[in-house]
Amino acid sequence: MSFLQQIINQARRTPGRRIIFPEGNDPRIVLAAEKIAEEKIAIPILLGTESEINDASKDGIPDKKFHSFDHLKSEMLDRFAAEFCEIRKRKSMTHDKALEIVRNRLFYGAMMVRRGLADGMVAGSIATTSETLRAALTVIGMKEGKKTLSGAFFMDLNTPTQAGDKVLLFADCAVNPNPDPEQLAEIAVSSAEHFKHIVGTKPRIAFLSFSTHGSAGDDSTLKITQAVDIAKEKLKSSGIEAEVDGELQADSSLVPEVAKRKCRGDAVLNGNANVLIFPDLNSGNIGYKLVERLAGASAYGPILQGLAKPVNDLSRGCSVDDIVGVAAITVCQG
Repeated sequence: MSFLQQIINQARRTPGRRIIFPEGNDPRIVLAAEKIAEEKIAIPILLGTESEINDASKDGIPDKKFHSFDHLKSEMLDRFAAEFCEIRKRKSMTHDKALEIVRNRLFYGAMMVRRGLADGMVAGSIATTSETLRAALTVIGMKEGKKTLSGAFFMDLNTPTQAGDKVLLFADCAVNPNPDPEQLAEIAVSSAEHFKHIVGTKPRIAFLSFSTHGSAGDDSTLKITQAVDIAKEKLKSSGIEAEVDGELQADSSLVPEVAKRKCRGDAVLNGNANVLIFPDLNSGNIGYKLVERLAGASAYGPILQGLAKPVNDLSRGCSVDDIVGVAAITVCQG
């Protein structure tokens, strides 16, 4: 069974979840919403004018099964603006300014999630990641006890790893340009939580580097070894069962024979990692795109980790199936 079908089946076990899609003017969103509704994955709600929805449906959807409405004509605008003034009261927010902000598709969708009118939001097929993050952080905010927002990708591989894993999680691939050891450790903990919850197997976490167990060293590898120690403590205090090792090169993380040679009897993961933590955003973003485009893996995300309620981003190069997959993960997060 593919990872996509696995998460779809998991999402169906919690029927009735409402997912808001602010970008109802994107044909890919319309096609994905129709598929989500047909397959009873969730109740998709699209924001868009009648003409936008019709234009986005030009490939032909004769009997639309998804919900849509023009949020600019919504009676909720004034209420959302009043609540947004409370959210930003320290910023001397005026009602008129708040009204202008919540008229934005992303902010309106996030307000629906905040108010419980939707169970999650999926955006980013048109908007940039920074725009999606701004709306999510301002309106939804961070989960209690979390300080670091991160973006992970579930990578559905064409060929399993030598350990037999068909699905890996890569993080952080979307948010933090250069996380410090504390942030890197929290990214690992959030990734472990998500991997266990969505995939259902024990997280085996590799902190990636150009070095394996001190084979080379500079300030960047010191950051990673510090993060490993912090992550172990955080996982222990959170009661999350996981295996952790680093710093590790990618081949030492994923190939048992290489791990045996390079780790020299000090291997924790033995080349069987299923959660890969990248040292910075450059390597994480480049890494997932290479695996997706050259190895033909399906990349579902960025799944935003650390928010109080489910809001997930999309790559602007996403396919319809990518959108369906992220929506199903969003349902499973609720």
